[in-house]
Formats: sequence, C-alpha cells, structure tokens
Amino acid sequence: MTAYPPEPWTLVGRMDLSTFLVPTEELPTATWPDGWRPLALGGRTPVGAAWVDYAEGGVLSYHELLVAVAGRVGARVRPHIVRIWVDSPASRDGGRELWGIPKGLATFEGLAAGRPSMTLEGAGRPAASAMLRRGSRLPGRPRVGFTLAQDRHGGLLESPVVSRNGLGLLRADWTFDADGPLGFLAGRRPVLSATLHDFAMLFGMTPHDRTHQRGGHAGVQRQESPHLGAAR
Repeated sequence: MTAYPPEPWTLVGRMDLSTFLVPTEELPTATWPDGWRPLALGGRTPVGAAWVDYAEGGVLSYHELLVAVAGRVGARVRPHIVRIWVDSPASRDGGRELWGIPKGLATFEGLAAGRPSMTLEGAGRPAASAMLRRGSRLPGRPRVGFTLAQDRHGGLLESPVVSRNGLGLLRADWTFDADGPLGFLAGRRPVLSATLHDFAMLFGMTPHDRTHQRGGHAGVQRQESPHLGAAR
C-alpha cells in the first residue's frame, strides 16, 4: 500500500469534461453501490467523461481519466464513478481506500497539447483518446458542489466535493476502443463539453465530519480549503 494524504484532499488543475447520453441498459453495473440507481431520461442516462490534469499546488499532482454516471440515492442526485485511471499509485490507493473509487493505473500522453490518450499496462493501443479544442473562457469563477456515491467495503459511502473554477468552451472529439473497458462509449459523440480552468477543489471531509455523517447529524459544516477561499 502506497502512502497517501488523509481526506479531505485539496487539488488544483484543469479538467476537460464531456457529457454523453447512453442507453441505460448498456451501462456497466459492477461498481454500483446499494441504494444507487442511474437517472433515466427517455431510456438514456447522462455519463460524464473527463481528462484531468492535477497540477502542483494540491496535495498530489497526477493525470486522470474518469467516467461518472448520473444517478440517485432515493431522491438525492448522486453521481457515481464507474471507471477511472490515474498515473499515481498514491492517488490510486487513496481513492480506493478513502472513498471507494475504483482507480486503476495507466499511462497518459498529450494532455498539455490537447491530444490526450490513456493506455492500460500491457495494452497494444489506447483505451481512450481525444482531440480537444479549447475555446474562449467565460467570466467568473463559480462555486460548484455535489456528492459522490460509491461502494466502499460493501456499503454506500457518500463524499462531498466542492470546487471553484473558470469555465471555458470546448470542442472534444473522443475515440474509445470498442474492445476496451470503455467500449460502452465507443462511437458516441458528446452532447456537451466544457473546460474547467484553474480549478481549486476540496474532495471529501474531515474525520470529525465523517463521524457526524455516520451518526446521522444534519447540517455538518465543512471548512473550505485555502485554495477555495482565495478563489472568491
């Protein structure tokens, strides 16, 4: 087991995000936590795929490709990460142990140049690649928050995420290996893409807040990271 920072993690960087609409019956189901169900809109479910470059200045610096599915726990909207790879053993081990995020290791190329690709160890071709054309930045740095739902050690774990970031236009052309772990996205085009510039993210909560969460206490207040406060 590789050493990793305790939660919450403060992270900074850039994310290039695309949203796809996938037939609900074609979604991968292996990682779904108890009580979580995908959102179904006319038989299709929003699925987000993102390239992330976590930069120096956060607790860890690494690259990532994630795929998350929009869903619910009861009446509460809770996205769920079904596929994710990083090039940092510390991020992999921390993500798995702290939040039940099924991170694997992979090799990344071309993120800075806008031509990212991700290849699994021993694979002869990338499982995913893209051509990214980043456009104009929009004014402001909005605060965005959501709660992630994952299966951790056989139980549902909900973890808050909050960030501040600039928003930019993005055109993204994705390619997925039809025989790879993201084959359910092969041949699909995103319905919406955007770049989250210079984000400052707080991922997870303190052990004290976790204790209150398990005890069912409402209204737990989380301290924002210095990065988030400075971004106001």
